[in-house]
Amino acid sequence: MEIPTELLTLFSAQIEQHDENFVIEVPRGEVDTGDVQGGETYRVALLPGPANGDSDDATVSNSDSRPAQSNPPVEEGERRTVEIESIGDQGDGITRVERGFVVIVSDTSLGEEVTVEITNVRENVAFADVVDRPGDIEQEG
Repeated sequence: MEIPTELLTLFSAQIEQHDENFVIEVPRGEVDTGDVQGGETYRVALLPGPANGDSDDATVSNSDSRPAQSNPPVEEGERRTVEIESIGDQGDGITRVERGFVVIVSDTSLGEEVTVEITNVRENVAFADVVDRPGDIEQEG
């Protein structure tokens, strides 16, 4: 399946019935830390979940019956080469990796390609520091 570059978020959720309507809840973190804004209109794609009650390795079940969440696709200490796609309100670079997962990178510019090390991973966002920039000249000692 091809995932469009316009994808803003990807998460797992259950469809719940409320009176005559069916509801899919968007996790608060997707609004607080992502590009999704409350009160706006978005297109939603629904994909089938695991068949026959099989577990899905990409989701984690919550004991309090909230919708299941996907595990972050990055780990602390992991290094990746990324392109900075936008600049956030605080001036930090923003990039997306698998499933549209947001990684915030300090000290970067729009369009810059850098190698980063993931320093902190949260449920809906990760933070990273630049460890290499193409064109930087390493000084020998």
